[in-house]
Amino acid sequence: MADPLPVPDAFVMRGARAAMAQGLAHVEEQVTALERAVVENPGLAFDLAKTLVESACRTILTERQQPYASDDDLPKLFKTVTTFLPLSPPSASSSGGHKSLKQTVNGLHTALQGVCELRNDFGFASHGSDGSRPRMESVQAILAAQAADTIVGFLHATHQQDRAVQRTVPLRFEDHADFNDYVDDAHSSVQIFDLSFRASEVLFRVDHEAYRDALASFEASEENGASAAVERLP
Repeated sequence: MADPLPVPDAFVMRGARAAMAQGLAHVEEQVTALERAVVENPGLAFDLAKTLVESACRTILTERQQPYASDDDLPKLFKTVTTFLPLSPPSASSSGGHKSLKQTVNGLHTALQGVCELRNDFGFASHGSDGSRPRMESVQAILAAQAADTIVGFLHATHQQDRAVQRTVPLRFEDHADFNDYVDDAHSSVQIFDLSFRASEVLFRVDHEAYRDALASFEASEENGASAAVERLP
């Protein structure tokens, strides 16, 4: 009988740890526990892999001021994040690179659904209800952990890259008429004595960062809407 595949004594989640260094520090306990679980408790690794990606998605959506429901499942959270994240840099937005990146991200979504199913079928918690269920080993747990590591590392790095680009580009109110009209349609004007101010202009003057975040979300939503319309064309 062949010997089992060797399992490393230490597993390091490099993508997640890079995200921690760039602001996702609150997931450190989850990352450390997952690195240990792939060797010591493979069933728990499936639970932790799912939880880690959920934490990253919720943090990104919160920082980008995008709403989500508390009961949204992980595939829905992932889809929401990738809808509002610019997956490719501006220089590649009009080339075939954007389409290729989108296909790759769709592959990550499929991998994530697999992690969720593994967690439901073989997670540590699932064995409490049915002790006869088969158990996965460390090799399979590492696969789930590596998938989670790749997803968390990519999503958070993309999120941080986009925020850095936004901060370096000069922001001019008059350059975003469509967005300003969108804000004005959604919110009433601000009245101070006999003076009336557009809601979009108030947002721009009072909080540049909030204006940038809302503008980025609006542009991402418009881009995804246009892409969906093109895909529906015969």
